[in-house]
Amino acid sequence: MKATEITSLIDEAAHKLKESYDNEKIFDMSIEDKVPNRETIMTVIDDLRRVTFPGFFGSRNMTYVDKESFAATTLAEIYEKLYKQAKNAYSYVEKIEDCAELDEKSRTVAAEFIRRVPAVQEMIMKDVTAEFYGDPAAKDKEDIIFSYPGLYAIFVYRYAHELYNLGLPYIPRIMTEQAHSRTGIDINPGADIGEFFCIDHGTGIVIGETTVIGSHVKIYQGVTLGALSTRKGQALSGVKRHPTIEDNVVIYANATILGGDTVIGENSVIAGNTFITASVPKNTRVTSKHPALKMNDM
Repeated sequence: MKATEITSLIDEAAHKLKESYDNEKIFDMSIEDKVPNRETIMTVIDDLRRVTFPGFFGSRNMTYVDKESFAATTLAEIYEKLYKQAKNAYSYVEKIEDCAELDEKSRTVAAEFIRRVPAVQEMIMKDVTAEFYGDPAAKDKEDIIFSYPGLYAIFVYRYAHELYNLGLPYIPRIMTEQAHSRTGIDINPGADIGEFFCIDHGTGIVIGETTVIGSHVKIYQGVTLGALSTRKGQALSGVKRHPTIEDNVVIYANATILGGDTVIGENSVIAGNTFITASVPKNTRVTSKHPALKMNDM
């Protein structure tokens, strides 16, 4: 193509895009200055990882570092970053124009999150224990902290869940989607998950927003805890549409459990490749009939 033709093509495409920007009403060239910054939120996740597992991540030699001073310094960094990102989120979503009100609300949510960090860290260490005792391939707990994608997804979810419960817009979902892209494990920050949660392998797991999971639950790769139907779209917002999994349940690979009224009773085992849309009583083993195999000579 001639240079003049390419220039004309670019001008035409640019004009069509400009019309789309105007029609959609959500595009703003300065939007990056108004909404939470993804890169900064990624650094918050890294900071939380360092303070949750001191000595495991980051370049700092912890041998001669005072543990309490390290924790305080790292928490202060997290607070400052979260406070600034919360200001962006609240000002954009809630259109708070009063600077004092916006500042107070942002500082309050950041401070409350910091207050909760020790309890979340304790919960995550219980998840480490669950992963260790639930996987005979694990050499030790250090192996799990360093390398297990299931634990990473749970770690990010636990902190994002606290921000979700505090009503902070955007940031919780940005956090869990980062973990999703990194691990293939999709846990909505709104899900309510009890202690000693174990994910084995993990790739392809989906846990919906209104899912409730009890304690000592173990799930394998490919499991979906989803909604029975989402045809009504936004009309279902806030409605319990994902299942409840009670204590001590094991769900094997590629099982699908759907529906807000569906309850999997405690101590039950759900076999792989099952499809469930109705409640299961406690102490039940659920299996599906295996398809018949046919083998012919080559």
